[in-house]
Amino acid sequence: MSLDNTSHSGRPGPDELVPSRYALKIGEIDVMVISDGVLTLPGAMLGHNADPAARAAWSDYNFLPTDMLDWGLNVVVVRSGSQTILIDAGLGDDPDLNLPKAGQLAHRLEAAGIDLASVTDVVLTHMHMDHIGMLLVDGVKEQLRPDLRIHVADAEVKFWTHPDFSHVSMPQGFPDALRAAAKRFAEEYRSQLRTFEEEYEVAPGVVVTRTGGHTPGHSVVRLASGGDRLMFAGDAVFAVGFEHPDWYNGFEHDPEEAARVRVRLLRELAASGELLVATHLPFPSVGHVAVDGDTFRWVPIFWDY
Repeated sequence: MSLDNTSHSGRPGPDELVPSRYALKIGEIDVMVISDGVLTLPGAMLGHNADPAARAAWSDYNFLPTDMLDWGLNVVVVRSGSQTILIDAGLGDDPDLNLPKAGQLAHRLEAAGIDLASVTDVVLTHMHMDHIGMLLVDGVKEQLRPDLRIHVADAEVKFWTHPDFSHVSMPQGFPDALRAAAKRFAEEYRSQLRTFEEEYEVAPGVVVTRTGGHTPGHSVVRLASGGDRLMFAGDAVFAVGFEHPDWYNGFEHDPEEAARVRVRLLRELAASGELLVATHLPFPSVGHVAVDGDTFRWVPIFWDY
C-alpha cells in the first residue's frame, strides 16, 4: 500500500466535513499527515508569560478569538521500506475535559486505508495524553501487532514516574488527566517500549532525536531521503512561536528550555529549507520556516492535489 495513493481515495463521510489527511513524498518515504481534530483551549495558553494585551493583539491580527482557541491536533504516518510508523497517537477518548472535537484518529486511519495491524512502530514525541490517547482506547491494543515497537526517550518514561507540574500553566483538571494517562500507558505498554537516550534510527531515513524542553524527553522526528527532508517537531513549535518564540506555552514543563529549543529548531529549519510539520499547527501543518528580522515566519505550502 502506498500512503500517497490512499490519501486521495474515497470521500469524506457525513461527519467528515473538512479534509483530514494529506500525503506527500520525502524521497522514497511515504508520509501522511492525519488530523485527529482540534483541541479547544484558553487563549492565555498561547503565552502565559506575555502581556495579555500583546496576546490579544496577536489573536486579533490573525482573526482569532482571544478567549478560546482551536488548536490543530496532527499525527503522521510514515512508510519507509517494510515499516509503517505512526508518529504520535492523538487524544483518544475525551478524559472529561470538554475536548469533544478531538479523538478522531482511529476512524480517520481506517478511512485512509491504514489498518492498525499494519503498524510496525510507534514513535512518541512525548507522553502527554493528546499524543498517546488512541493507544488507550478500548479495543485498540487488541488490533495492534503483538511485536509492535513503541519508541520513546528514556528521559520521558522516567519523568512520568514522578512528573513535575510546577512550571506549567494549565486549566484545572489537566495535570491529573495527563498524569493518569501517562501512568496507564506505561503500565499497559511497558513490554513494548523501546527507549533511547538521545537519538535512534527507527527505519531507513527516519531518525528520532530528544530535544527536551516541552517535557524532559520531548523528541522530534527527522525524515531524509533522496535529498528531501522533513521534521515532525511535535510540541516544540506552536503557531504563535514563529513571531513570539519566547512566549511560554501553558503545557511546557520547562518553559525556558522549551523556548531555547524552539529558537534552535526554527533556526535550523530556516537554514536548511526543509519542511516542517508540527502537532498543533493548523492542518495539514506542512510548510517552511523563514527568518523575519529577529523572529521567524511560517510559510505554508501550496496544497498539491
